[in-house]
Amino acid sequence: MFKWFLCFISLIFITCCVSAHTDHTQSPNVSINTAEVNLTQFPMSYFIDTSEEMPFKQIQKQPFIQSKSEITLGTNAKTTWSKIVIHNESPQQRTLFLHNEDAYHLQNVDFYETKNGDLLNQVNIQLDKVGPHNNIYGGTAIFSFDLAADERKTIFVRSVTFSHQWYALSLYDEEHSKRALIGSSNYISLLVGMMLALMIYNFFLYLSARKIENIVYAFYLISGIIWVSLSYGLGANFFGIFSADLLQFNSTLYSMPSFLILFMMLIFETKSRYPKEHIALCIILTILVAEFFYSLFDLVNALKPASTLAALMMTVTLGVSISLWRKRDPLAKYFFLGHSMFIIFNMLAVLYYKGITESNQINSHGVGIGIVLEGLMMAFILSYRIRTLEKIKSAQTELKRLADTDPLTKLYNRRYFDKTCLQLLTQSQTAGTELSIIVADLDHFKDINDTYGHDVGDQVIIAFADILIKHQAANDIACRMGGEEFLLLLNCNAEKAHAIAQHIRSDAEKCIVRTEANLEVRFTVSIGLQPVSHTTDNIKDSISMADQALYKAKKQGRNCVVAAS
Repeated sequence: MFKWFLCFISLIFITCCVSAHTDHTQSPNVSINTAEVNLTQFPMSYFIDTSEEMPFKQIQKQPFIQSKSEITLGTNAKTTWSKIVIHNESPQQRTLFLHNEDAYHLQNVDFYETKNGDLLNQVNIQLDKVGPHNNIYGGTAIFSFDLAADERKTIFVRSVTFSHQWYALSLYDEEHSKRALIGSSNYISLLVGMMLALMIYNFFLYLSARKIENIVYAFYLISGIIWVSLSYGLGANFFGIFSADLLQFNSTLYSMPSFLILFMMLIFETKSRYPKEHIALCIILTILVAEFFYSLFDLVNALKPASTLAALMMTVTLGVSISLWRKRDPLAKYFFLGHSMFIIFNMLAVLYYKGITESNQINSHGVGIGIVLEGLMMAFILSYRIRTLEKIKSAQTELKRLADTDPLTKLYNRRYFDKTCLQLLTQSQTAGTELSIIVADLDHFKDINDTYGHDVGDQVIIAFADILIKHQAANDIACRMGGEEFLLLLNCNAEKAHAIAQHIRSDAEKCIVRTEANLEVRFTVSIGLQPVSHTTDNIKDSISMADQALYKAKKQGRNCVVAAS
């Protein structure tokens, strides 16, 4: 199983880890020769300004490296210049729109329009400044320019980021520019919507279980929603809020895996059941928490080792989940499945953010996809655990019921009566109500067993138990004390108890039990009765008096009711 899993990861790694950049210094041309312009992929080149202050005239003379229009360069390319050479081969003038769809996470983005080395137009967008921004729609920076027939221009784009450098440039005519802006956030909205649905589902799970792991899972989802919204520009697209305004919320990059590890500790009870795995989780959790608090004071530097720490966290948590699976923890295989999806897609995202792999929808959105998939599995684990706990609780309740009831008649047994009689006596004394004890014994029951067999004897006992249940009020207790002897604790005075006892005796006398041979078996019952005194602290005295009354009933010829006093 693990061998195939490693092969699967290797295949994905080999497929996705294709270098996105080639070292050619000659800038490629983008030819415009069609009626519609809808270019989301085109050749360009880039240059990393390590000084971060190089003037534009000097930038124009630098050797640029060829690349695609979607690029990711990691954390060592804070200031990056893109160069696009555009040639209008059509016979008419064209108005084109250059989009930077990932501008929402940048500190600055600048556009320079040149022709033959001369600067024609320049637009500077400072996204680290609070307030409205020109040339920004949602999270996309837009630069428009005109190209006459057979005209060639060079557009430079300067991108300054806070941490990781990645962006995608697209080239459109006016109609396709509008369409791209309208549909730019649908994919991310779907991811966030799914996570909000998981939040609602988790809320109902918490109402039914009241477990702390539900609270930890909620914070995991909240951190995930914030991180996905920031990473993919949802705040910019819907509310016009950019990364500079919400920069501190990037601390969720450390809080989200911290809550994931806490979830593992709680759901697997690692502290008490798996001490070695618990230590490993505690170590990585300590590192993440330390980085989180560091990010509150210096976020930019705190985020630099984020990709490395993410890889370390995923390695530790995957190893722990495999270890727990091998130890046959019932939840481990489900967590391993969800966490594997999280790791695979986050691995692709880490490689993308570090500039190792090419940009595509899976790589660039790997974090969001991984969070949603793992969130789904975590919700399943929570519901599975709740069902398991409910089954255990139900089994415990059933065991308790079996311990307190007679298996043949389903009446309470002597154990239950001894356990609850004192409580009932206290309640009666507090409420000022009266109690009475009835002790009943089947007459000549041994003769029935000897004549018809024990199976028929059991049927007689069940029939008499049904009679007791028939005359039992809501708060009364009917018990089989053993053999053919029964006890009924009535919430009434001696007079009413005597009437109930007579009804029981009469119904027993009229009762007929039929054997398999269709023979009729009749039986009678002798009953002793004793009211319970409010001054007594021990109900056993009343039972003893009722037993003496039962003995008198037997002496008087059976099939009768005798009150002790």
